[in-house]
Parts: sequence; C-alpha cells; structure tokens
Amino acid sequence: MTKKQRALEVIGRLKKEYPDAGCTLDYDQAWKLLVSVRLAAQCTDARVNVVVEGLYEKYPDVGALADADEDDIEAIVRPCGLGRSKARDISACMKILRDEYGGKVPDDFDALLKLPGVGRKSANLIMGDVFGKPAIVTDTHCIRLVNRIGLVDGIKEPKKVEMALWKIIPPEEGSDFCHRLVYHGRDVCTARTKPYCDKCCLADICKKNGV
Repeated sequence: MTKKQRALEVIGRLKKEYPDAGCTLDYDQAWKLLVSVRLAAQCTDARVNVVVEGLYEKYPDVGALADADEDDIEAIVRPCGLGRSKARDISACMKILRDEYGGKVPDDFDALLKLPGVGRKSANLIMGDVFGKPAIVTDTHCIRLVNRIGLVDGIKEPKKVEMALWKIIPPEEGSDFCHRLVYHGRDVCTARTKPYCDKCCLADICKKNGV
C-alpha cells in the first residue's frame, strides 16, 4: 500500500467514524477564530471557549478589541496561560485588522502569516474553516497520528509534516481530515495513555501495528 493509497483509505474510514467533525473552537465571525486560535496555544479548546465569552462580552467587535488596554485583555485571557504574550499579539492583530483590512480577516495565506501570533497552523485553520480553501492543520494530534499510521515517516516538524501531507491528501479533504484526526487523537489514538488499538477503525492498516 502506497502512502497515497493509505491516506485515501484513512480519510474514508475517518469520515464514517466522525461524519460531523469540525473545529472545536467556538466562533461565529472570522476575527473571533483568529483570537481563539492564539489563545489555544498550550491551552485546551474547552477552556478557550469559556474564556472568550468574557472577552467578547466586554469587547464585541474588532474595533473595540483594538482599542482595549492590553492589560485589560491580559486580565481576561490569563486563564489560558501565556497571558502577556497572547494579549500583546491579540491587541496588535486587531489593530492591523482595523487599520489595514477594514475590520475583516484577510483570505490570503501569506497575509495571515504576517499577523502577530499567526503561524502556519493558525493560518491553515482559518483558510479551511472560514474561507473553505484547501488547508492542512498540523497540530499535535495530526503530527502524532500521521506518524503512527504511516502517512509520514518520523517527521515531527509541523511545516515538514504539512508539506508531506500536501503530496498525498486531496486538497479538498485536508481541512476536514485534520479535524477528524483531532477527534480520533482525543478518543482513540491518545497521547497520554496507550492507544486504544482494539477499538480503532484504522487498526488493520496502521503502520504502528506492522501493517
């Protein structure tokens, strides 16, 4: 089985297992996803979803958050960890959206990368979820699972994993595929316990099992 054949089989099986998988960060506007993605670094999505409620209640739009005092932002987002740097990035990012993009999030990958606190993972998430464009989000679940399954060989660097996956994942499948890896990584192919291979829909095609 080639990597591309294995990838297509994995995509098909995960679709059946997690048909409704999507982003686990709550948002109803693009700029809110941008904020939540920054807060999610070294923090759970569940905690981020709680914290941003207070943030958006006080600062309901891009302009309000751009005008907010950085210390006030930090006080609200501190439970997510790294409060100072996250508040700084969010403040700077909102100012750029307000001043350069009319309060809108750009739908250009390179433009997203230039925003404070936005890396390839965040930019891909926004391109895929907000704009429906081809995207591969190499978070920790993705990197762990594609190595275990055998879609990449011992590659840990996010950008290198992303580049390897672009070669074998159909562009239109990338975004949803990565969301499904998150679900599978949390429920079955876990990091902190031994993977539950006995209940894994991929067990018979997983490289970890010598296939």
